[in-house]
Amino acid sequence: MRFVDEVIIKVIAGDGGNGLVSFRREKFIPRGGPDGGDGGDGGSVYLIGDHDHNTLSDFRTLRTYTAKNGTKGQSRDKTGASADDLYIPVPVGTLVYDVDTEELIGDIVKDGQKLLVAKGGFHGLGNTRFKSSTNRTPRQCTPGSPGERRELRLELKVLADVGLLGLPNAGKSTLIRAVSSARPKVANYPFTTLHPNLGVVDVDGLRSFVIADIPGLIEGAAEGAGLGIQFLKHLSRTRILLHVIDIAPFDESDPVESANTILNELKKFSPEMLEEPRWLVLNKVDLMPREDAEVRCREIIEGLNWTGPYYEVAAISGEGTKELVFDIMNYLEENDESAKRSI
Repeated sequence: MRFVDEVIIKVIAGDGGNGLVSFRREKFIPRGGPDGGDGGDGGSVYLIGDHDHNTLSDFRTLRTYTAKNGTKGQSRDKTGASADDLYIPVPVGTLVYDVDTEELIGDIVKDGQKLLVAKGGFHGLGNTRFKSSTNRTPRQCTPGSPGERRELRLELKVLADVGLLGLPNAGKSTLIRAVSSARPKVANYPFTTLHPNLGVVDVDGLRSFVIADIPGLIEGAAEGAGLGIQFLKHLSRTRILLHVIDIAPFDESDPVESANTILNELKKFSPEMLEEPRWLVLNKVDLMPREDAEVRCREIIEGLNWTGPYYEVAAISGEGTKELVFDIMNYLEENDESAKRSI
């Protein structure tokens, strides 16, 4: 299934039902008075977070969602039926914008969260509402108000603790297969990953975190080249970025230059993201003798003037990934505790 991360839909809430003008007509009660009931409220439209949905692809064909109208009031002071609200399931991580105003209406961040996007119309009033000591036979009622109509832009951002950053063929898909239950497609050509893959990493049977394999970036991604900016934004919600570097690229390109290409794209897209926690993962150390691999890793660290955490791994065999996973889990837990203490 093609990954869809942005769609435009139209939502139409139901109209309120009209009030009724009616008078009692019963034997032996010639002047029974008004008995017109109110109309029913129109149905509202809600978006609801659903963890069973992970793309917006369901919206590719159906773009308009309409709630039902409330029914008209009835005689004998009977109120018309209110319409049921309409609930539209969306993936957790969906941002909702009003197309006309560009206003951010809301952010669906958890399963079951409801967001009102179009309010149903209010019911009309029947003529019973207008009777008084001076107006015993009111012949007026009010119509139900129309429901809200909105055009919405839904934008999906992957929710994950850890995001994998790197050029195509750096080994991100292989790494996520090595540390989680996710099984993304792996092959030796650019853009194997066409959509983000989420994997749950089970650390020790008691602790876990979510890792996202973001499609590989190329030069010009921040301007939309290749898979472009639509995937760069998914990295903004992760708590750690793992910058995966291929130390032995098959095209014999310079790993330092390749890493700087990624950093430049990240800086163009969001300079603030460069300030977020980022660790280096030097991958494919199994493709050369151990001594040569260590020399190559030192050259990359020095070439990047890197002073932060880094790990030497062979994702295809799992070498070095266990230490990486435990350190990530410990970091996430420590920062959770720090956040709690600061509140």
